[in-house]
Amino acid sequence: MSTALADVAVRRQLLDRVSDARRRSDALFDIVRQDSIYDRPIPERHRIIFYVGHLEAFDWNLLHENVLGLKSFHPEFDRLFAFGIDPVGGGLPTDQPSDWPSVEAVRDYVTKIRTALDEKLVNGSLESSALTRDGFPLDTLLNVAIEHRLMHVETLAYMLHQLPLDRKIQKERPASFVSAPVKHQMIAIPEGVTTLGLPRDGEKFGWDNEYESHTVRVPAFEIDQYEVTNAQYLDFVNAGGYETQSFWSADDWQWKTVNSVSHPVFWIKTASGWLYRGMFEELPLPLSSPVYVSHAEAAAYARWAGKSLPTEEQWHRAAYGTTHGTENLYPWGNADPDASFGNFDFHHWNPVPVNAFPAGCSAFGVHDLLGNAWEWTSTLFAPFPGFQPFPFYPGYSANFFDGKHFVMKGGSPRIAACMLRATFRNWFQVHYQYVYAGFRCVNG
Repeated sequence: MSTALADVAVRRQLLDRVSDARRRSDALFDIVRQDSIYDRPIPERHRIIFYVGHLEAFDWNLLHENVLGLKSFHPEFDRLFAFGIDPVGGGLPTDQPSDWPSVEAVRDYVTKIRTALDEKLVNGSLESSALTRDGFPLDTLLNVAIEHRLMHVETLAYMLHQLPLDRKIQKERPASFVSAPVKHQMIAIPEGVTTLGLPRDGEKFGWDNEYESHTVRVPAFEIDQYEVTNAQYLDFVNAGGYETQSFWSADDWQWKTVNSVSHPVFWIKTASGWLYRGMFEELPLPLSSPVYVSHAEAAAYARWAGKSLPTEEQWHRAAYGTTHGTENLYPWGNADPDASFGNFDFHHWNPVPVNAFPAGCSAFGVHDLLGNAWEWTSTLFAPFPGFQPFPFYPGYSANFFDGKHFVMKGGSPRIAACMLRATFRNWFQVHYQYVYAGFRCVNG
């Protein structure tokens, strides 16, 4: 294939992925009843209407001048919908529905942006290798736009998880899984080297915090074969874990006390027992599924169990290392992700039993590492050696190197397959309960 034809094929593939990501985000907004589009399901986040405009505003701000030479037709909306929020220290947004534009105005803005971008990207003569004014090829920026939208497809899912059931339009009933009883044990991981990060001169796309590639020697340790389940976490709750101050750091105890946190936010306490807050219905607590909790709650459980949360490099070695000293692309080997390996890529709305996908286990025998739940680590989110912020998105990572966010690895049921690469890093604040995040523990 000639270089020109190859370039056209790359661009076509990227544009197909843009269309698919738009379809996924549009489908999420279709879940929300029209009288609820100005709701704020999570106190720390914007109202839903913001995200309707944000996804297109991001694409527009990224591409319209930097590479496409287009002029803005609504600068006020470009600014209004530019950035989400991640309030630190308890501060919450106070805006009212009346502070936001009408749904019709926002959707008209979305339509105009898609039309303008598509006219340039689909019908234009730009090559995917054409450089932007920041010196990056167009395909890099398209990957940024695609993955940014897919990240929001996931974050919007957990946001809508907290929206009352009567404010949503049910799209499908959750699939049921039957699995053998979970037998918990720890897996010994021998000392060895693990590789973190992407090489800067490679051809794979990654976000700025994924660079630079480097190796770390990891001493021997033991790790839970499965994530901590709702059943195990229920033991912690019943043992008084939320009432025992010694299991919590001083800051976490104050947060828990001030906010009256007494159980995971996905659990619902009733007179007859615990229910799970599913996307479209309340379900009996799925005891074999991973528990979703904040970092503070995960750390408290680990102290109660006499263990600790893994470091990023421990988790990485358990997931990608092998008994031969090599490293796999995925825990199960080098085959591309598919539905037989785990609960990811939008196949399910809710978590499933932690032992539901034995084909996805790592070379060391650790299960359910990709999908089903992000996994908290004890590693503060910080730059790798050689970090360089993207000039077209300088705050993507650097704004969160603040000692208040922790690295998560793995992925949830609503993570796109393209972000299952070993180097992808997620992060959240220690007290954030709403993300699809679980954990497993280590000794050593």
